[in-house]
Amino acid sequence: MLRPYYTLRCNRIAPRKLVSIARGFASEPHDESSDIRNMALVAHIDSGKTTLTESILHKSSYISAPGSVDTGSTITDFLPAERERGITIQSASVPVKWKHWSFNLIDTPGHADFGMEVESASRVVDGAVVLIDSVEGVEAQTKAVWGQLSRYDVASRLVFVNKLDRPGASFRASLLSLIAHGLHSNPLAVTFPIASMKPDDYARAEPGIVGLIDLVKWQLWEWTVDGECRNHSLPLSLDTADLPKLLPKEHPIIPHLIPARVALLENLAMYSEELMDKLLALPSEPSFYLQIQPQDIIPHLRRATLGNQVLPVLCGSALKGIGTELIMDYVGELLASPLDVRMEDETGNGPLRLLAWKVAWDQRKGWMTFVRVYSGCLRSQSVLFNVNTGQKEKVSKLLLLYASEAKEVDHLPYGSVGVLLGLRFTRTGDTLMSGRGQGKIATTDSMRGVVLPPAVMSVSVIPNSHSDLEPVQEAIQALIRTDPSVRMDVQDGQILIHALGALHLEIIEGRLRDEWRANFEFGRRQVSYRESLDSNMSSDFQEWSTEVGGKVITAKVSLSISPLAAGEQGDPSFEGNLVLDNKGKPVISPDASLDQLHPLINLARGISSALSSSPHTLLAYLHVKVQILGFNLPRDAPASVLAGASAAVMRNILKRAGMGPILEPYIKLRISVQEDSIGKVVKDIMDSGGEILDLASDTTIVSRDEGGKGQWNAETTYIPPVELSPSSAPSDDVAGTPRSKRTVHAVAPLSQMLDYPTRLRALSAGHGTFDMTNAGFQKVSESRKMAILRELGRA
Repeated sequence: MLRPYYTLRCNRIAPRKLVSIARGFASEPHDESSDIRNMALVAHIDSGKTTLTESILHKSSYISAPGSVDTGSTITDFLPAERERGITIQSASVPVKWKHWSFNLIDTPGHADFGMEVESASRVVDGAVVLIDSVEGVEAQTKAVWGQLSRYDVASRLVFVNKLDRPGASFRASLLSLIAHGLHSNPLAVTFPIASMKPDDYARAEPGIVGLIDLVKWQLWEWTVDGECRNHSLPLSLDTADLPKLLPKEHPIIPHLIPARVALLENLAMYSEELMDKLLALPSEPSFYLQIQPQDIIPHLRRATLGNQVLPVLCGSALKGIGTELIMDYVGELLASPLDVRMEDETGNGPLRLLAWKVAWDQRKGWMTFVRVYSGCLRSQSVLFNVNTGQKEKVSKLLLLYASEAKEVDHLPYGSVGVLLGLRFTRTGDTLMSGRGQGKIATTDSMRGVVLPPAVMSVSVIPNSHSDLEPVQEAIQALIRTDPSVRMDVQDGQILIHALGALHLEIIEGRLRDEWRANFEFGRRQVSYRESLDSNMSSDFQEWSTEVGGKVITAKVSLSISPLAAGEQGDPSFEGNLVLDNKGKPVISPDASLDQLHPLINLARGISSALSSSPHTLLAYLHVKVQILGFNLPRDAPASVLAGASAAVMRNILKRAGMGPILEPYIKLRISVQEDSIGKVVKDIMDSGGEILDLASDTTIVSRDEGGKGQWNAETTYIPPVELSPSSAPSDDVAGTPRSKRTVHAVAPLSQMLDYPTRLRALSAGHGTFDMTNAGFQKVSESRKMAILRELGRA
């Protein structure tokens, strides 16, 4: 029997009958931790994260109408630079109320130059929605943000295949791209797109999306042109007379509904004996799979999602608001709550413990510290102890932040995300706890810090006058507190800023001028090179003396250094180097340690300082392995003396080792151009010292490649047929000539690609597009090494 349908609020049109939901924003902190969802929206640039955020805020009644990225009217992109450029530059947090759940939603940037924002957000979320452009499939930054989520063990994820209203969109190709790029071997289609209710539109390959099939809840969602949506329950037998009331009997999606649901249930049953027994008890006819109720499926789907055994995939169009309600429902039903991922010592009644994951500056509010409460409950006017710096801080106010708007609250319970005012010294990645109980902290693993991505580009900063020198330096230090991926050092009396890319430097320049009113000029941009080692060196115990409180203290340190062997991985917290103790075990980063007085932590701090500047080139070292063989410190001497001793000994060893090889940053490029421009583009990359990795026949060839590096089981993983994405086949352009685009995958030295946007426009007559991601550092030839040294003034 067909169940009655309900009309939901889907756009600006007033619905005929509204499903009862609570007010769509959290005006007070949510105390029921099982209902909290700390989640991020992550994706490649221009995949629709901010548009989806606006749609979520609209559907949850937080705003009356969604804003637009094109007009600069979105809630979360509130910075002038964001609205001017139409991109997200900094992550923005918004508490959203949906049904009985409370979402702490973080909208993150998609550009690689602002990867630090994704890094810090990934550290504190328990789940994520990864967006994919259904025309492009998995892109370079998609894989980068996927890796960032994995680095912080964010296991529960959903994929939202967006922009299915665009010509060339393909739900099938998007699923295949997840497998081909190795993101997940078991994507699970939870919803199906309906391109049109008219079968003839499929035959004409008309692009669009007007509805969805929810395979778990066995429902059809339909959106009308005026923005109204309706939710119908599908009949439990597709042979009944009820189905034609919803879909024409010749609709091409109908034959695929039962196979898709059967595949979904059998896939889940591979991870649940209970569900397997339920399926085995059914008659062999596949239509009986329709009788399994959603409440019998969702618990198994949730367990498999939390265990990363399956990857639920939803689809829709954020711009049209299609699929947003289903995303919010499945975020609540499938993603982890703080209780699902807590450590043993993390409880709502335990000792207070927080992690600062972001620091921002506001002209009116002052320093704003974004925190996640990992244990206990934080109250206003609390005194906190910063474990990393050893300083006490007092909280003046607690806020829930709605992008640029704030509401003051009196407490932040366990599992919640909020903003503290009044903290003067806390930095991103610092651990905070109650000022009265700093000795009760149990473990260091649960409060690991935030890994800083390596800088690849630098620029000199020239104050306009001598009187501007100090204000400029203070402004840079303040900016570094808000963006730890920015580094500053002084070489030969010149101030240098190191950043993640050219766009990052542009934003830094604008912020220094607009937010801190600094008077300066930027010099010429240059990439940030590195120095490495080509030989092993070690030292017996070397002495180093200093004066503390009028008393001379002598420390002895013994170290060995060597280049990283093939297959060895550097530690990102040591800028890609590796520091080991005398037993060969890695030493944690000083900033991540809760015991700042531990001798190994102070030794590591000195080693890290020495590795930051070569005595030969002033470049930072990379791919160096340092082992602490031993040390000797007088019993009454402070452990901080070891930092100075290890730094001095380390510099002596590096001087003896001599200048090592020079490493240059490389980037991965994906360039899409017309066929007639491919030769010129390839030649330009080769002339720039790059290497061509692959030439694809169109922009989605990697997504369509079923034989990619990912592996999957064709018997359990359901991939929808190509005809369900009617516009995904190659189409003709206006003149009737078949579209012929090629995609070039390449790697090239960053130093030769700083002006690539201009070059590509000239090479492709303005039709080329590209994106780039960091490809790490590579050793340069001797001739290139001499050119770099001359550029640095060290030849």
